[in-house]
Amino acid sequence: MALTLGPLLIDAGIDPAQALVIRHAFAQEAEESGLTGLHANSTHAEIFEYTRRQSASTRSFPAVPQRLWVVFIKEGGDQARLWSVVENRGEIDNDGIIRTFDTVETEHMADLRSRLVIGWKSPRAWKMNATTAATYPVMGIADAEPVPFPGFDRLVLSYVQLRAVMREHRYASWRTALSSVFGIYLITDTRDGKQYVGKADGEESIRQRWSIYATNGHGGNVELKGLDPSSFRYSLLRVFDPATPTRDINIAESHFKDALDTRRHGLNRN
Repeated sequence: MALTLGPLLIDAGIDPAQALVIRHAFAQEAEESGLTGLHANSTHAEIFEYTRRQSASTRSFPAVPQRLWVVFIKEGGDQARLWSVVENRGEIDNDGIIRTFDTVETEHMADLRSRLVIGWKSPRAWKMNATTAATYPVMGIADAEPVPFPGFDRLVLSYVQLRAVMREHRYASWRTALSSVFGIYLITDTRDGKQYVGKADGEESIRQRWSIYATNGHGGNVELKGLDPSSFRYSLLRVFDPATPTRDINIAESHFKDALDTRRHGLNRN
């Protein structure tokens, strides 16, 4: 059975009933449209700006468009390559010709950007409900380019990024690096700024510890259960060689809890 777009949307946390699929084409727009069009050398920023500006005619674009827009770029006559997924936060301007929307790029399907190619069954259609596009066949998924490891002291990950690091092939070198060290890490809830200091030692490397967070969001920590991990940010405070005595790691953990005051004003209970 051929793979279709639908399962990839669902796996990325996108409900097809709540999403719009758009296919941009490289073409000059009519002058009266107020749009600038796209060309083969359009930058990412230009494509983003083109996406957020739509016709004021509700015959051309939905009066109340869906929250998520899955955006493709036309490739050949009957295919499209994924550009990105943006969140529509509402219309912010309408001059009678162009409606401008407050849109932001999301991490949905980030691992498939520029890699996923689908067949486009309706060559004259440039937008459609995702429930329709969900039936379109996946023509190919290109191999991902490896992402260089930035170094332990520059590592800051959102929850979505953490999950990607723990499962995607392009982050293989990151997992190797994180497997090689113990350490003290920091989890920040970006909604209120509260922080949690944790450690990985004994039989558990940073990779092993963080893979648990990637799986369930709380890592078994009572303090984090019941919180939404989508707003968490993960970073490393200090790394240790696996030969480091557990006592030294415990001392470092206690120091950072004191320094950041995470027992009184954060998420640590002890």
